[in-house]
Amino acid sequence: MQALQPKLEEKKELFLSELIELLRIPSVSADPKFAADVVKAAEYTANKLKEAGADKVELCQTKGYPIVYGEKIVDASLPTVLVYGHYDVQPADPYELWTSPPFEPVVKDGNIYARGACDDKGQFYMHVKAFQLMMENDALPCNVKFMIEGEEEVGSANLETFVRENIERLKSDVVLISDTGIIANDVPSITVGLRGLSYMEVEVTGPNRDLHSGIYGGAVANPINILCDMIASLHDDKRRVTVKGFYDEVDEVSNEERAMMNSAPFSIDDYKAHLDINDVLGEEGYTTLERTSIRPTLDVNGIWGGYIGEGAKTVLPSKAYAKISMRLVPNQDSKKISKLFQTHFEALAPASVKVKVTDHHGGEAAVTPTDSIAYKAAAKAMKATFGKEPLPMRSGGSIPIVTMFEKVLQTKSVLMGFGLDSDAIHSPNEHYGLFNYYKGIETIPFFFQYFAEMSA
Repeated sequence: MQALQPKLEEKKELFLSELIELLRIPSVSADPKFAADVVKAAEYTANKLKEAGADKVELCQTKGYPIVYGEKIVDASLPTVLVYGHYDVQPADPYELWTSPPFEPVVKDGNIYARGACDDKGQFYMHVKAFQLMMENDALPCNVKFMIEGEEEVGSANLETFVRENIERLKSDVVLISDTGIIANDVPSITVGLRGLSYMEVEVTGPNRDLHSGIYGGAVANPINILCDMIASLHDDKRRVTVKGFYDEVDEVSNEERAMMNSAPFSIDDYKAHLDINDVLGEEGYTTLERTSIRPTLDVNGIWGGYIGEGAKTVLPSKAYAKISMRLVPNQDSKKISKLFQTHFEALAPASVKVKVTDHHGGEAAVTPTDSIAYKAAAKAMKATFGKEPLPMRSGGSIPIVTMFEKVLQTKSVLMGFGLDSDAIHSPNEHYGLFNYYKGIETIPFFFQYFAEMSA
């Protein structure tokens, strides 16, 4: 695959311009007003797969947004890699915090700034371009299938149905996913663990309408005050979650693995400086690296109610709302945790308010093996392009479909991502390094080569 490097150099500008075109499409799956754009991103992806040389490319319709499928079967006797990614993106709000418009990509300081640049357009598009290079140079050593969905950012509600209905079509030897990151550009790593997720919304209702805070204040429950009290009680003074049963099935990581995890290059001072914070905060007894990977968490992702416009309006609001997510670790069942949370939260409410809890979506934690052929191929591929052995690391993020692939397709995944923690995914000014984009395109063909050789 060394022979592909000069070919990549020739195509860098083209590959970047195509990614910029994809990033211009505001494919926000969470907001219905972007529905046409989500479909447009699917169509763009399908067209580029066809141009790259994939066969049987189609937009597979679901009850939500389409799944882009394509394949190239070189020889049925060779191993098959199933590439997964997603073309939908997170909402770009708050727009005013972006230094450039989120869907008008800007290249500066070696990065491309746009919503979805790293998560996951830049990363899945690496696979399309790596595939194109292999096809153009007659260097595809095994079979490949692509499954790029458009609902990952809203819980992949229709993906499992599609997978169950297409088990034979999706049959493969490994699922290759680039939706994770590396420790640093000079410290490659492969993600071997992901947290699960339980995502809830709560609504607290007091009086039947907004009230005058002077006439009724102090006599009628204020839903915002009550909601704040309820949320504050969800952690104790050691920053442990107080939901009854929350920790009952948490997988405890060995001291040996914890020591290995904490041996990774990490500066707490740099971490605080990058985030512009004076100190970190989390569960007592664990390091920052442990808190963000092997421990479960509960966080408020949004809270609103009452008057938030310009100037003053002295109301006692009728309703208050919050969105709350819980990141889960192996052995925690997302459905069970969601039910435990609902029971606990409803019990917190005083008689002066009514509470509604809605379970939006969730998924299970995953741990991938480091002794598989696929992992060894990924590690060898990264060593070939980075010049260093990658470290196996657990991530704090969630990709719930990893567990689903293993359950339904009986196929393990390899999480070979190229993003950085500093890429501001889900935040204003999301970006992706050009180094990382091109390094991914360079590394992926090596994975195919080594996976084919080791599987022979």
